[in-house]
Amino acid sequence: MAKRSYHSLDLDARVRRDAAQNIRDERATGVLESFRLYRKAVLWSLALSSCIIMEGFGTLIIGASFALPSFQHRFGSRDELGGISIASHWQSAINTLAIAGNIVGLLLSGFMVERIGYKHTLMIGLAVLGATISITFTAHTATMLAVGNFLCGIPWGVFQTTTTTYASEVCPLQLRPFLTTWVNFCWCLGQMLSSLVLRSVIDLPGDLSFRIPLATQWVWILPLLIAIAFAPESPWWLIRRGRTDDAREALLRLTTHRVGGVDTRAAVNMMVYTNELEKAQSGGSDYRDCFKGADLRRTEISCFVWAIQNLSGGSLMGYSAYFFLQAGMSSDVSFTFQIAQYGLGMIGTTMSWLLMIYFGRRTLYLFGHFAGLAIFATMGLVAVFVPGSVASWVIGALLLTFVFCYDATLGPVCYTLVAEISSTRLRNKTIVLARIFYNVCGIIMGLLTPPMLNPQAWDLGGKAGFVFFGLTLMMLVWTYFRLPETKGRSFFELDVLFGDGTPARAFASSIVSLGSACDAERAMSNIRTFDPVCPQSRSMSLVENLEFKSGKNDRVVVVTVAERSGTSPALSEIKE
Repeated sequence: MAKRSYHSLDLDARVRRDAAQNIRDERATGVLESFRLYRKAVLWSLALSSCIIMEGFGTLIIGASFALPSFQHRFGSRDELGGISIASHWQSAINTLAIAGNIVGLLLSGFMVERIGYKHTLMIGLAVLGATISITFTAHTATMLAVGNFLCGIPWGVFQTTTTTYASEVCPLQLRPFLTTWVNFCWCLGQMLSSLVLRSVIDLPGDLSFRIPLATQWVWILPLLIAIAFAPESPWWLIRRGRTDDAREALLRLTTHRVGGVDTRAAVNMMVYTNELEKAQSGGSDYRDCFKGADLRRTEISCFVWAIQNLSGGSLMGYSAYFFLQAGMSSDVSFTFQIAQYGLGMIGTTMSWLLMIYFGRRTLYLFGHFAGLAIFATMGLVAVFVPGSVASWVIGALLLTFVFCYDATLGPVCYTLVAEISSTRLRNKTIVLARIFYNVCGIIMGLLTPPMLNPQAWDLGGKAGFVFFGLTLMMLVWTYFRLPETKGRSFFELDVLFGDGTPARAFASSIVSLGSACDAERAMSNIRTFDPVCPQSRSMSLVENLEFKSGKNDRVVVVTVAERSGTSPALSEIKE
Protein backbone atom coordinates (compact mmCIF):
# COMPACT_ATOMS: atom_id res chain seq x y z
CA MET A 1 0.00 0.00 0.00
CA ALA A 2 1.48 3.33 -1.07
CA LYS A 3 1.79 5.93 1.62
CA ARG A 4 -0.10 9.16 1.16
CA SER A 5 0.57 12.60 2.50
CA TYR A 6 -1.94 14.01 4.94
CA HIS A 7 -2.48 16.75 2.36
CA SER A 8 -3.94 14.27 -0.14
CA LEU A 9 -6.47 12.50 2.05
CA ASP A 10 -9.82 12.13 0.32
CA LEU A 11 -11.97 13.87 2.90
CA ASP A 12 -14.68 16.47 2.78
CA ALA A 13 -13.43 20.06 3.12
CA ARG A 14 -15.62 20.51 6.20
CA VAL A 15 -13.85 17.62 7.93
CA ARG A 16 -10.51 19.27 7.24
CA ARG A 17 -11.70 22.66 8.48
CA ASP A 18 -13.26 21.16 11.62
CA ALA A 19 -10.11 19.18 12.36
CA ALA A 20 -7.95 22.29 12.05
CA GLN A 21 -10.34 24.30 14.21
CA ASN A 22 -10.48 21.64 16.92
CA ILE A 23 -6.69 21.46 17.14
CA ARG A 24 -6.49 25.25 17.47
CA ASP A 25 -9.27 25.32 20.08
CA GLU A 26 -7.68 22.61 22.25
CA ARG A 27 -4.33 24.36 22.21
CA ALA A 28 -5.88 27.72 23.09
CA THR A 29 -7.99 26.33 25.95
CA GLY A 30 -6.38 26.55 29.40
CA VAL A 31 -6.21 23.79 31.99
CA LEU A 32 -9.04 25.12 34.17
CA GLU A 33 -11.31 25.74 31.19
CA SER A 34 -10.53 22.25 29.86
CA PHE A 35 -11.48 20.83 33.25
CA ARG A 36 -14.78 22.75 33.13
CA LEU A 37 -15.57 21.47 29.64
CA TYR A 38 -14.46 17.88 30.28
CA ARG A 39 -15.20 17.43 33.98
CA LYS A 40 -17.40 14.39 33.28
CA ALA A 41 -14.56 12.82 31.28
CA VAL A 42 -12.26 13.48 34.23
CA LEU A 43 -14.62 11.72 36.64
CA TRP A 44 -15.07 8.70 34.37
CA SER A 45 -11.32 8.45 33.84
CA LEU A 46 -10.64 8.61 37.58
CA ALA A 47 -13.26 5.92 38.18
CA LEU A 48 -11.78 3.49 35.65
CA SER A 49 -8.22 4.19 36.81
CA SER A 50 -9.28 2.95 40.25
CA CYS A 51 -8.69 -0.53 38.83
CA ILE A 52 -4.99 0.29 39.30
CA ILE A 53 -5.56 1.12 42.99
CA MET A 54 -7.02 -2.36 43.33
CA GLU A 55 -4.10 -3.87 41.40
CA GLY A 56 -1.47 -2.01 43.43
CA PHE A 57 -3.24 -3.26 46.55
CA GLY A 58 -3.35 -6.86 45.34
CA THR A 59 0.15 -7.15 43.91
CA LEU A 60 1.76 -6.03 47.17
CA ILE A 61 -0.27 -8.33 49.44
CA ILE A 62 1.54 -11.56 48.56
CA GLY A 63 5.05 -10.12 48.42
CA ALA A 64 4.68 -8.27 51.72
CA SER A 65 3.12 -11.33 53.39
CA PHE A 66 6.39 -13.28 53.06
CA ALA A 67 7.57 -11.47 56.20
CA LEU A 68 4.51 -12.49 58.28
CA PRO A 69 5.18 -15.37 60.73
CA SER A 70 1.74 -16.91 60.11
CA PHE A 71 2.33 -16.83 56.33
CA GLN A 72 5.69 -18.55 56.78
CA HIS A 73 4.14 -21.23 58.99
CA ARG A 74 1.42 -21.92 56.40
CA PHE A 75 3.55 -22.01 53.24
CA GLY A 76 7.10 -22.47 54.55
CA SER A 77 9.22 -25.37 55.76
CA ARG A 78 11.96 -25.91 58.31
CA ASP A 79 15.41 -24.83 57.21
CA GLU A 80 18.80 -26.24 58.22
CA LEU A 81 18.86 -24.15 61.40
CA GLY A 82 15.47 -25.42 62.54
CA GLY A 83 13.59 -22.23 61.72
CA ILE A 84 10.59 -21.94 59.44
CA SER A 85 10.89 -19.98 56.22
CA ILE A 86 9.60 -19.98 52.66
CA ALA A 87 12.19 -21.44 50.30
CA SER A 88 13.80 -18.84 48.04
CA HIS A 89 12.84 -20.78 44.90
CA TRP A 90 9.17 -20.63 45.94
CA GLN A 91 9.41 -16.90 46.60
CA SER A 92 10.91 -16.39 43.14
CA ALA A 93 8.32 -18.67 41.53
CA ILE A 94 5.35 -16.96 43.17
CA ASN A 95 6.52 -13.47 42.20
CA THR A 96 7.72 -14.40 38.70
CA LEU A 97 4.52 -16.28 37.86
CA ALA A 98 2.52 -13.15 38.66
CA ILE A 99 4.61 -11.24 36.09
CA ALA A 100 4.13 -14.09 33.59
CA GLY A 101 0.39 -13.76 34.14
CA ASN A 102 0.71 -10.02 33.51
CA ILE A 103 2.29 -10.71 30.12
CA VAL A 104 -0.52 -13.10 29.16
CA GLY A 105 -3.11 -10.53 30.24
CA LEU A 106 -1.35 -7.76 28.34
CA LEU A 107 -1.38 -9.76 25.10
CA LEU A 108 -5.04 -10.66 25.58
CA SER A 109 -6.02 -7.05 26.27
CA GLY A 110 -4.52 -5.96 22.95
CA PHE A 111 -6.88 -8.28 21.08
CA MET A 112 -9.88 -7.76 23.34
CA VAL A 113 -9.87 -3.96 23.28
CA GLU A 114 -9.65 -3.98 19.48
CA ARG A 115 -12.76 -6.17 19.22
CA ILE A 116 -15.02 -5.38 22.19
CA GLY A 117 -13.78 -2.02 23.50
CA TYR A 118 -12.37 -0.76 26.78
CA LYS A 119 -15.52 -1.14 28.90
CA HIS A 120 -16.20 -4.79 28.20
CA THR A 121 -12.51 -5.69 28.43
CA LEU A 122 -12.26 -4.19 31.92
CA MET A 123 -15.52 -5.78 33.05
CA ILE A 124 -14.39 -9.24 31.92
CA GLY A 125 -11.06 -8.66 33.69
CA LEU A 126 -12.83 -7.79 36.94
CA ALA A 127 -15.07 -10.85 36.72
CA VAL A 128 -12.06 -13.13 36.15
CA LEU A 129 -10.16 -11.51 39.02
CA GLY A 130 -13.08 -12.12 41.37
CA ALA A 131 -12.79 -15.83 40.63
CA THR A 132 -8.99 -16.07 40.80
CA ILE A 133 -8.77 -14.25 44.14
CA SER A 134 -10.62 -17.21 45.65
CA ILE A 135 -7.69 -19.47 44.71
CA THR A 136 -5.12 -17.40 46.62
CA PHE A 137 -7.56 -16.85 49.49
CA THR A 138 -8.13 -20.58 50.00
CA ALA A 139 -4.56 -21.69 49.19
CA HIS A 140 -3.00 -24.14 51.66
CA THR A 141 0.16 -25.00 49.73
CA ALA A 142 2.84 -22.94 48.01
CA THR A 143 1.93 -24.60 44.71
CA MET A 144 -1.69 -23.51 44.97
CA LEU A 145 -0.59 -20.00 45.94
CA ALA A 146 1.74 -19.78 42.93
CA VAL A 147 -1.00 -20.94 40.54
CA GLY A 148 -3.45 -18.46 42.04
CA ASN A 149 -0.94 -15.62 41.74
CA PHE A 150 -0.36 -16.49 38.06
CA LEU A 151 -4.10 -16.48 37.35
CA CYS A 152 -4.57 -13.18 39.22
CA GLY A 153 -1.74 -11.75 37.12
CA ILE A 154 -3.77 -12.18 33.91
CA PRO A 155 -6.52 -9.64 34.75
CA TRP A 156 -3.89 -7.43 36.40
CA GLY A 157 -2.12 -7.32 33.04
CA VAL A 158 -5.38 -6.28 31.38
CA PHE A 159 -5.78 -3.35 33.78
CA GLN A 160 -2.19 -2.11 33.40
CA THR A 161 -2.60 -0.66 29.91
CA THR A 162 -6.34 -0.43 29.32
CA THR A 163 -6.84 2.23 32.00
CA THR A 164 -3.97 4.38 30.70
CA THR A 165 -5.18 4.19 27.11
CA TYR A 166 -8.76 5.02 28.08
CA ALA A 167 -7.59 8.06 30.05
CA SER A 168 -5.61 9.38 27.08
CA GLU A 169 -8.56 9.00 24.69
CA VAL A 170 -11.37 10.60 26.68
CA CYS A 171 -9.52 13.75 27.78
CA PRO A 172 -8.40 16.80 25.76
CA LEU A 173 -4.84 17.89 25.12
CA GLN A 174 -4.48 20.06 28.25
CA LEU A 175 -5.75 17.37 30.66
CA ARG A 176 -3.87 14.44 29.16
CA PRO A 177 -0.81 14.69 31.45
CA PHE A 178 -2.95 14.85 34.60
CA LEU A 179 -5.22 11.90 33.87
CA THR A 180 -2.47 9.62 32.55
CA THR A 181 -0.08 10.32 35.45
CA TRP A 182 -2.99 9.72 37.84
CA VAL A 183 -2.37 6.03 37.07
CA ASN A 184 1.00 6.27 38.83
CA PHE A 185 -0.72 7.94 41.79
CA CYS A 186 -3.16 5.01 41.89
CA TRP A 187 -0.27 2.54 42.05
CA CYS A 188 1.24 4.36 45.03
CA LEU A 189 -2.14 4.70 46.74
CA GLY A 190 -2.97 1.02 46.31
CA GLN A 191 0.40 -0.08 47.66
CA MET A 192 0.16 2.25 50.63
CA LEU A 193 -3.35 1.00 51.46
CA SER A 194 -2.07 -2.56 51.23
CA SER A 195 0.79 -1.75 53.64
CA LEU A 196 -1.63 -0.13 56.08
CA VAL A 197 -3.96 -3.13 56.03
CA LEU A 198 -1.09 -5.57 56.55
CA ARG A 199 0.29 -3.53 59.42
CA SER A 200 -3.13 -3.38 61.11
CA VAL A 201 -3.62 -7.18 61.08
CA ILE A 202 -0.03 -8.25 61.74
CA ASP A 203 -0.84 -9.37 65.31
CA LEU A 204 -3.98 -11.39 64.48
CA PRO A 205 -3.74 -15.10 65.29
CA GLY A 206 -3.30 -17.84 62.72
CA ASP A 207 -4.05 -17.41 59.05
CA LEU A 208 -6.26 -14.36 59.63
CA SER A 209 -3.25 -12.03 59.44
CA PHE A 210 -2.86 -12.71 55.70
CA ARG A 211 -6.25 -14.09 54.65
CA ILE A 212 -8.12 -10.92 55.69
CA PRO A 213 -5.92 -8.71 53.44
CA LEU A 214 -6.43 -11.20 50.59
CA ALA A 215 -10.20 -11.10 51.12
CA THR A 216 -10.30 -7.28 51.06
CA GLN A 217 -9.50 -7.44 47.33
CA TRP A 218 -13.12 -8.48 46.72
CA VAL A 219 -14.32 -5.16 48.16
CA TRP A 220 -13.16 -3.32 45.03
CA ILE A 221 -14.78 -5.46 42.36
CA LEU A 222 -18.52 -4.73 42.61
CA PRO A 223 -18.23 -0.89 42.79
CA LEU A 224 -15.83 -0.91 39.84
CA LEU A 225 -18.11 -3.17 37.80
CA ILE A 226 -21.05 -0.81 38.38
CA ALA A 227 -19.01 2.29 37.50
CA ILE A 228 -17.58 0.79 34.31
CA ALA A 229 -21.01 -0.48 33.20
CA PHE A 230 -22.31 3.10 33.11
CA ALA A 231 -19.15 4.69 31.67
CA PRO A 232 -19.13 5.91 28.05
CA GLU A 233 -16.94 4.06 25.59
CA SER A 234 -13.88 5.81 24.17
CA PRO A 235 -14.96 7.94 21.16
CA TRP A 236 -11.62 7.18 19.50
CA TRP A 237 -12.36 3.45 19.65
CA LEU A 238 -15.81 4.05 18.16
CA ILE A 239 -14.26 6.08 15.32
CA ARG A 240 -11.85 3.24 14.58
CA ARG A 241 -14.86 0.91 14.37
CA GLY A 242 -16.59 3.26 11.92
CA ARG A 243 -19.31 4.23 14.43
CA THR A 244 -19.17 8.00 13.99
CA ASP A 245 -22.63 8.73 15.40
CA ASP A 246 -21.92 6.64 18.49
CA ALA A 247 -18.63 8.49 18.92
CA ARG A 248 -20.48 11.80 18.96
CA GLU A 249 -22.95 10.45 21.54
CA ALA A 250 -20.06 9.27 23.72
CA LEU A 251 -18.40 12.67 23.42
CA LEU A 252 -21.63 14.35 24.52
CA ARG A 253 -21.56 12.21 27.67
CA LEU A 254 -17.97 13.23 28.33
CA THR A 255 -18.37 16.99 27.90
CA THR A 256 -20.51 19.87 29.14
CA HIS A 257 -23.67 20.86 27.26
CA ARG A 258 -23.70 24.48 28.32
CA VAL A 259 -23.23 27.48 26.04
CA GLY A 260 -19.61 27.76 25.05
CA GLY A 261 -19.10 24.03 25.43
CA VAL A 262 -17.17 21.65 23.21
CA ASP A 263 -17.91 21.65 19.48
CA THR A 264 -18.53 17.91 19.28
CA ARG A 265 -18.84 17.92 15.49
CA ALA A 266 -15.38 19.46 15.13
CA ALA A 267 -13.93 17.10 17.74
CA VAL A 268 -15.35 14.03 15.99
CA ASN A 269 -14.13 15.26 12.60
CA MET A 270 -10.65 15.73 14.06
CA MET A 271 -10.74 12.09 15.20
CA VAL A 272 -11.93 11.00 11.75
CA TYR A 273 -9.15 12.99 10.07
CA THR A 274 -6.45 11.61 12.40
CA ASN A 275 -7.73 8.06 11.92
CA GLU A 276 -7.65 8.44 8.13
CA LEU A 277 -4.10 9.81 8.29
CA GLU A 278 -2.92 6.80 10.29
CA LYS A 279 -4.66 4.43 7.90
CA ALA A 280 -2.83 6.14 5.05
CA GLN A 281 0.50 5.85 6.86
CA SER A 282 0.29 2.21 7.94
CA GLY A 283 -3.11 0.83 7.00
CA GLY A 284 -3.24 -1.90 9.66
CA SER A 285 -3.99 -2.25 13.34
CA ASP A 286 -2.37 -5.61 14.19
CA TYR A 287 0.63 -6.27 16.40
CA ARG A 288 2.87 -6.69 13.36
CA ASP A 289 1.98 -3.15 12.25
CA CYS A 290 3.72 -1.85 15.38
CA PHE A 291 7.01 -2.84 13.73
CA LYS A 292 6.43 -1.19 10.35
CA GLY A 293 7.43 2.25 9.10
CA ALA A 294 7.07 5.15 11.53
CA ASP A 295 5.31 2.88 14.03
CA LEU A 296 8.52 0.90 14.56
CA ARG A 297 10.17 4.04 15.95
CA ARG A 298 7.12 4.76 18.10
CA THR A 299 7.17 1.21 19.48
CA GLU A 300 10.88 1.45 20.31
CA ILE A 301 10.40 4.74 22.16
CA SER A 302 7.39 3.45 24.10
CA CYS A 303 9.26 0.29 25.14
CA PHE A 304 12.32 2.12 26.42
CA VAL A 305 10.31 4.87 28.10
CA TRP A 306 8.68 2.21 30.26
CA ALA A 307 11.77 0.02 30.67
CA ILE A 308 13.65 3.03 32.06
CA GLN A 309 11.52 2.74 35.19
CA ASN A 310 13.25 -0.56 36.00
CA LEU A 311 16.67 0.15 34.53
CA SER A 312 17.15 3.57 36.14
CA GLY A 313 16.61 2.53 39.74
CA GLY A 314 12.93 1.72 40.06
CA SER A 315 13.73 -1.92 40.88
CA LEU A 316 15.85 -0.75 43.85
CA MET A 317 13.00 1.09 45.58
CA GLY A 318 11.43 -2.12 46.84
CA TYR A 319 14.50 -2.79 48.95
CA SER A 320 14.51 0.40 51.01
CA ALA A 321 13.26 -1.56 54.04
CA TYR A 322 16.39 -3.70 53.82
CA PHE A 323 18.65 -0.70 54.42
CA PHE A 324 16.56 0.42 57.37
CA LEU A 325 16.82 -3.05 58.90
CA GLN A 326 20.59 -2.95 58.44
CA ALA A 327 20.63 0.39 60.29
CA GLY A 328 19.24 -1.36 63.37
CA MET A 329 15.54 -0.47 63.09
CA SER A 330 12.89 -2.95 64.18
CA SER A 331 10.71 -4.58 61.54
CA ASP A 332 7.71 -2.47 62.61
CA VAL A 333 9.66 0.77 62.17
CA SER A 334 11.04 -0.42 58.84
CA PHE A 335 7.49 -1.19 57.72
CA THR A 336 6.43 2.30 58.76
CA PHE A 337 9.23 3.82 56.72
CA GLN A 338 8.09 1.75 53.74
CA ILE A 339 4.63 3.30 54.10
CA ALA A 340 6.32 6.71 54.15
CA GLN A 341 8.00 5.75 50.89
CA TYR A 342 4.64 5.28 49.19
CA GLY A 343 3.45 8.57 50.68
CA LEU A 344 6.46 10.31 49.14
CA GLY A 345 5.57 8.66 45.84
CA MET A 346 2.08 10.16 45.96
CA ILE A 347 3.47 13.60 46.82
CA GLY A 348 5.99 13.34 43.98
CA THR A 349 3.27 12.36 41.51
CA THR A 350 1.16 15.34 42.58
CA MET A 351 4.15 17.63 42.07
CA SER A 352 4.65 16.21 38.57
CA TRP A 353 1.26 17.66 37.58
CA LEU A 354 2.57 21.14 38.30
CA LEU A 355 5.93 20.47 36.67
CA MET A 356 4.34 19.25 33.44
CA ILE A 357 2.50 22.56 33.04
CA TYR A 358 5.80 24.44 32.82
CA PHE A 359 8.24 21.79 31.57
CA GLY A 360 8.09 19.23 28.81
CA ARG A 361 8.02 15.46 29.16
CA ARG A 362 11.50 15.11 27.66
CA THR A 363 12.85 17.79 30.03
CA LEU A 364 11.46 15.99 33.09
CA TYR A 365 12.88 12.67 31.93
CA LEU A 366 16.32 14.24 31.53
CA PHE A 367 16.04 15.86 34.97
CA GLY A 368 15.00 12.54 36.51
CA HIS A 369 18.11 10.90 35.06
CA PHE A 370 20.41 13.66 36.32
CA ALA A 371 18.87 13.41 39.81
CA GLY A 372 19.31 9.64 39.74
CA LEU A 373 22.96 9.96 38.69
CA ALA A 374 23.70 12.31 41.60
CA ILE A 375 21.88 10.12 44.15
CA PHE A 376 23.40 6.81 43.01
CA ALA A 377 26.92 8.25 42.82
CA THR A 378 26.53 9.62 46.35
CA MET A 379 25.13 6.29 47.54
CA GLY A 380 28.12 4.38 46.20
CA LEU A 381 30.63 6.83 47.64
CA VAL A 382 28.94 6.73 51.05
CA ALA A 383 29.11 2.92 51.03
CA VAL A 384 32.84 3.08 50.30
CA PHE A 385 33.98 5.88 52.59
CA VAL A 386 31.42 6.11 55.46
CA PRO A 387 31.72 3.29 58.04
CA GLY A 388 29.16 1.30 60.02
CA SER A 389 25.47 1.92 60.55
CA VAL A 390 25.80 5.60 59.68
CA ALA A 391 26.21 4.60 56.03
CA SER A 392 23.00 2.54 56.16
CA TRP A 393 21.05 5.49 57.55
CA VAL A 394 22.43 7.82 54.89
CA ILE A 395 21.78 5.31 52.10
CA GLY A 396 18.23 4.78 53.37
CA ALA A 397 17.67 8.55 53.31
CA LEU A 398 19.10 8.71 49.78
CA LEU A 399 16.67 5.99 48.70
CA LEU A 400 13.74 8.00 50.03
CA THR A 401 15.08 11.05 48.18
CA PHE A 402 15.29 8.99 45.01
CA VAL A 403 11.70 7.79 45.48
CA PHE A 404 10.51 11.40 45.60
CA CYS A 405 12.55 12.47 42.54
CA TYR A 406 11.53 9.33 40.64
CA ASP A 407 7.82 9.82 41.33
CA ALA A 408 8.02 13.49 40.30
CA THR A 409 9.63 12.66 36.95
CA LEU A 410 10.27 9.18 35.53
CA GLY A 411 7.46 7.38 37.36
CA PRO A 412 4.36 9.37 36.35
CA VAL A 413 5.61 11.06 33.15
CA CYS A 414 6.10 7.61 31.63
CA TYR A 415 2.33 7.08 31.53
CA THR A 416 1.80 10.33 29.64
CA LEU A 417 4.56 9.56 27.16
CA VAL A 418 3.44 6.04 26.25
CA ALA A 419 -0.11 7.34 25.73
CA GLU A 420 1.11 10.12 23.41
CA ILE A 421 3.93 8.43 21.49
CA SER A 422 1.81 5.66 19.97
CA SER A 423 -0.59 6.21 17.09
CA THR A 424 -4.29 6.12 17.95
CA ARG A 425 -5.00 3.03 15.83
CA LEU A 426 -2.15 1.09 17.43
CA ARG A 427 -2.16 2.76 20.84
CA ASN A 428 -3.37 -0.14 22.96
CA LYS A 429 -1.15 -2.68 21.20
CA THR A 430 1.92 -0.41 21.37
CA ILE A 431 1.37 0.19 25.09
CA VAL A 432 0.89 -3.56 25.58
CA LEU A 433 4.24 -4.28 23.91
CA ALA A 434 5.91 -1.54 25.96
CA ARG A 435 4.51 -2.94 29.22
CA ILE A 436 5.64 -6.45 28.27
CA PHE A 437 9.15 -5.10 27.67
CA TYR A 438 8.92 -3.39 31.06
CA ASN A 439 7.95 -6.68 32.70
CA VAL A 440 10.80 -8.56 31.00
CA CYS A 441 13.25 -5.95 32.27
CA GLY A 442 11.56 -6.25 35.67
CA ILE A 443 12.21 -10.00 35.73
CA ILE A 444 15.88 -9.45 34.85
CA MET A 445 16.36 -6.73 37.46
CA GLY A 446 14.40 -8.81 39.97
CA LEU A 447 16.97 -11.57 39.55
CA LEU A 448 19.99 -9.23 39.72
CA THR A 449 19.04 -6.81 42.51
CA PRO A 450 18.72 -9.26 45.47
CA PRO A 451 22.23 -10.73 45.00
CA MET A 452 23.65 -7.21 44.88
CA LEU A 453 22.31 -6.55 48.38
CA ASN A 454 22.48 -10.02 49.94
CA PRO A 455 25.49 -10.44 52.32
CA GLN A 456 25.69 -14.12 51.31
CA ALA A 457 25.86 -13.32 47.58
CA TRP A 458 27.61 -10.38 45.88
CA ASP A 459 27.25 -8.25 49.02
CA LEU A 460 27.50 -4.93 47.19
CA GLY A 461 25.19 -3.20 49.64
CA GLY A 462 25.24 0.53 49.02
CA LYS A 463 27.91 0.05 46.35
CA ALA A 464 25.07 -1.17 44.14
CA GLY A 465 24.58 2.55 43.57
CA PHE A 466 27.51 2.41 41.14
CA VAL A 467 25.70 -0.27 39.10
CA PHE A 468 22.55 1.84 38.86
CA PHE A 469 24.69 4.90 38.11
CA GLY A 470 26.00 3.11 35.00
CA LEU A 471 22.52 1.96 33.91
CA THR A 472 21.07 5.44 34.45
CA LEU A 473 23.88 7.01 32.43
CA MET A 474 23.10 4.72 29.49
CA MET A 475 19.41 5.58 29.72
CA LEU A 476 20.28 9.29 29.84
CA VAL A 477 22.16 8.97 26.54
CA TRP A 478 19.22 7.13 24.98
CA THR A 479 16.77 9.76 26.25
CA TYR A 480 18.81 12.64 24.84
CA PHE A 481 19.04 11.21 21.33
CA ARG A 482 15.79 9.23 20.98
CA LEU A 483 13.03 10.70 23.18
CA PRO A 484 10.99 13.46 21.45
CA GLU A 485 9.10 16.24 23.20
CA THR A 486 5.33 15.67 23.01
CA LYS A 487 4.12 18.51 25.23
CA GLY A 488 1.30 20.51 23.63
CA ARG A 489 1.01 18.25 20.59
CA SER A 490 -2.27 16.86 19.32
CA PHE A 491 -2.38 13.25 18.14
CA PHE A 492 -2.62 14.53 14.55
CA GLU A 493 0.54 16.64 14.91
CA LEU A 494 2.45 13.70 16.38
CA ASP A 495 1.36 11.53 13.45
CA VAL A 496 2.74 14.10 11.01
CA LEU A 497 6.03 14.55 12.90
CA PHE A 498 6.65 10.82 13.15
CA GLY A 499 5.52 10.27 9.57
CA ASP A 500 8.03 12.88 8.37
CA GLY A 501 10.83 11.29 10.40
CA THR A 502 11.43 14.44 12.45
CA PRO A 503 14.51 14.03 14.72
CA ALA A 504 13.74 13.70 18.43
CA ARG A 505 15.50 16.93 19.37
CA ALA A 506 13.57 18.86 16.69
CA PHE A 507 10.05 17.94 17.85
CA ALA A 508 9.69 20.91 20.19
CA SER A 509 10.67 23.48 17.54
CA SER A 510 8.85 21.94 14.57
CA ILE A 511 5.64 23.59 13.39
CA VAL A 512 2.79 21.56 11.94
CA SER A 513 -0.22 23.13 10.23
CA LEU A 514 -3.28 21.36 8.91
CA GLY A 515 -3.84 22.56 5.36
CA SER A 516 -7.31 24.00 4.84
CA ALA A 517 -9.15 26.52 2.77
CA CYS A 518 -9.61 28.82 5.73
CA ASP A 519 -5.83 28.86 6.33
CA ALA A 520 -5.16 29.89 2.75
CA GLU A 521 -7.86 32.54 2.66
CA ARG A 522 -6.71 34.03 5.95
CA ALA A 523 -3.15 34.27 4.56
CA MET A 524 -4.19 36.07 1.36
CA SER A 525 -3.63 39.59 2.64
CA ASN A 526 0.00 38.84 3.57
CA ILE A 527 1.07 36.94 0.46
CA ARG A 528 3.98 38.05 -1.71
CA THR A 529 4.08 35.71 -4.72
CA PHE A 530 7.04 34.44 -6.69
CA ASP A 531 4.65 33.91 -9.57
CA PRO A 532 4.10 36.92 -11.84
CA VAL A 533 0.36 36.50 -11.51
CA CYS A 534 -1.17 38.37 -8.56
CA PRO A 535 -2.26 35.83 -5.92
CA GLN A 536 -5.32 37.89 -5.00
CA SER A 537 -6.81 37.03 -8.36
CA ARG A 538 -6.45 33.34 -7.75
CA SER A 539 -9.24 31.27 -6.22
CA MET A 540 -7.43 29.13 -3.66
CA SER A 541 -9.11 26.06 -2.23
CA LEU A 542 -6.40 24.12 -0.40
CA VAL A 543 -2.99 24.68 1.14
CA GLU A 544 -1.14 21.62 -0.19
CA ASN A 545 2.16 21.96 1.64
CA LEU A 546 3.73 24.05 4.38
CA GLU A 547 7.45 24.57 4.89
CA PHE A 548 8.87 26.74 7.65
CA LYS A 549 12.18 28.57 7.61
CA SER A 550 13.69 31.46 9.53
CA GLY A 551 15.20 34.69 8.30
CA LYS A 552 17.28 37.19 10.23
CA ASN A 553 14.37 39.39 11.23
CA ASP A 554 11.27 37.30 10.74
CA ARG A 555 9.99 33.82 10.13
CA VAL A 556 8.84 32.97 6.61
CA VAL A 557 6.26 30.34 5.79
CA VAL A 558 6.55 28.83 2.31
CA VAL A 559 3.18 27.60 1.11
CA THR A 560 2.32 25.57 -1.96
CA VAL A 561 -1.22 26.46 -3.01
CA ALA A 562 -3.47 24.37 -5.22
CA GLU A 563 -6.02 26.15 -7.39
CA ARG A 564 -9.59 25.17 -8.15
CA SER A 565 -8.82 25.50 -11.84
CA GLY A 566 -6.38 22.58 -11.61
CA THR A 567 -3.39 24.51 -13.02
CA SER A 568 0.09 24.15 -11.57
CA PRO A 569 0.49 25.35 -7.98
CA ALA A 570 1.88 28.76 -7.22
CA LEU A 571 4.71 29.00 -4.72
CA SER A 572 3.97 31.83 -2.32
CA GLU A 573 5.75 33.35 0.63
CA ILE A 574 3.87 34.52 3.71
CA LYS A 575 5.68 36.93 5.96
CA GLU A 576 4.65 36.59 9.61
